Amino acid sequence: MTRTSSQLMMLSLLFFVKIVSNAQTNSTSERPNIIFILTDDQRWDAIGYAGNKLAYTPEMDNLAKTGTYFHNTISTTPICAASRASIFSGLYERTHKYTFQTGDIKQEYMQEAYPKVLKDAGYYTAFFGKFGVKYKGLASLYDKFDNYDRENRYKDRRGYYYKTIGKDTVHLTRYTGQQAIDFIANAPTDKPFCMQLSFSAPHAHDAAKEQYFWDKEQDFVLANTTVPAAKFSDNKYYDVLPQIVKDGFNRLRWTWRYDTPEKYQHSVKGYYRMIAGVDMEITKIRKELVKKGLDKNTVIIVMGDNGYFLGEKQLAGKWLMYDNSVRVPLMIYDPRVKEHKDVTEMALNIDIPATILDLAGVKQPKSWHGKSLVSLINAKNVTINRDTVLIEHLWEFENIPPSEGVRTKDWKYFRYVNDQSIEELYNLKKDPNELHNLAKNKKYQKVLVNLRKQCDALISKVKDPLTGKLSGLAVSFNQTDVPNFSWIIPKEAGKQSAYQILVASSQANLDKNIADVWNSKQVKEKDFTNITYKGKALESGKTYFWKVRIWDQINRTDDYSNWQSFVMK
Repeated sequence: MTRTSSQLMMLSLLFFVKIVSNAQTNSTSERPNIIFILTDDQRWDAIGYAGNKLAYTPEMDNLAKTGTYFHNTISTTPICAASRASIFSGLYERTHKYTFQTGDIKQEYMQEAYPKVLKDAGYYTAFFGKFGVKYKGLASLYDKFDNYDRENRYKDRRGYYYKTIGKDTVHLTRYTGQQAIDFIANAPTDKPFCMQLSFSAPHAHDAAKEQYFWDKEQDFVLANTTVPAAKFSDNKYYDVLPQIVKDGFNRLRWTWRYDTPEKYQHSVKGYYRMIAGVDMEITKIRKELVKKGLDKNTVIIVMGDNGYFLGEKQLAGKWLMYDNSVRVPLMIYDPRVKEHKDVTEMALNIDIPATILDLAGVKQPKSWHGKSLVSLINAKNVTINRDTVLIEHLWEFENIPPSEGVRTKDWKYFRYVNDQSIEELYNLKKDPNELHNLAKNKKYQKVLVNLRKQCDALISKVKDPLTGKLSGLAVSFNQTDVPNFSWIIPKEAGKQSAYQILVASSQANLDKNIADVWNSKQVKEKDFTNITYKGKALESGKTYFWKVRIWDQINRTDDYSNWQSFVMK
């Protein structure tokens, strides 16, 4: 049969369309699937691969042995809420300013959250577990999601045992693992996927006396072992800590978990058993990938959200700037890369979103602070040119002193935000356990000053552009010659939800946030004019110095204003 020219043209067009369609399908299939697994409170050495004989983590160890293991991974903010906000947004806490006390994280920062960027680029995105950040727009980030955490209304094991599979109530770790297995079993075949699993384990269930709960399946872990005493737990290591640390939650929670031999054995064993539970779920997930034929093209990333104290220096919890708190495990297994690597260069939690996008072949937003780690995985003798990183914990909570500092390969400097005269300096190369504070050692003053300047510079570089600056500071006197303070709220803050005024006897004290005359503390009022001084008696004719900060309409803490002086009548 003879075909007409129009029929031939149509066949050619159909053939061309088919070729393009096949090319697009092949291009899509070449993009890897990505599984990002985040654990809660897993410190850097809580895996066997790090040489920890207490840890039972054969699957995590296998990922480290066959993939890329990062020895020096830093959580820029060692607390779950702010760390997760940084992971989603790619930003330092100094920028997003999300903490437990704030309202929803600002939409401006979640518009460029890594799952949304991936979703817009054609990935099928999913999330199961503890999101950990207040945000109403999860549907804009994920095609499929289930957001849940420990159930704090239960003051016993039910905090971890309230979810069901079929008719069985199961541990939250088992439930999360099954969510992943079910997702993989039904994953779309026409596009790559990125799934984040956020396990609540090994976080203690703070509301319960027992603190730690695990499945019977993990009873064998450390069953016939007496856990050695915590390192550096003698009184002398505790005695040298700043008083604001001794008065805080790190010490209180030590009494919950470690202050008797019985508590210590139960808590440490429980901690490692809960990590073992997560490891067992990773094994099941990897088997499902093999079953579905997805194992050759699925990258697996495992990381902790922040570090943890296991009784060292008679402390518990995280929050502080010591490596116990800020160092986390990180391993990236890419089945397409055949060579194992151990990387000593500093990696950060905020590098994860950049790395995920790089793996997916998607350009990262310019606003992000992290760097992709893909070059460290794929190539030899490369560097990401990182020498100094900012570490910070800015949640204004009276039982946890906020702190900020910098870490380099060999040094760490940090200070406490509300009294910056309290500084700590450690030579990490010679003193990796941070036992000898050199901040007051004359021999190291140049190092101290240099790192202090670097800290100030990094803070200035990454400060929140959506905050604005308080202005219009003014002091007036009422009929009884008592000072009244006023200021102008920046438009970026919206409405003021609270304020804090500091009054000092010298500019030097005020620069260090030492309010030796009056500290109003946080006052939850919207007034910003004629705020009456309520401190100790002031001397006539003497000059005083003051500044103020506010909490904005979603309760984010703003920066302090510039200082102003006034002379007492």
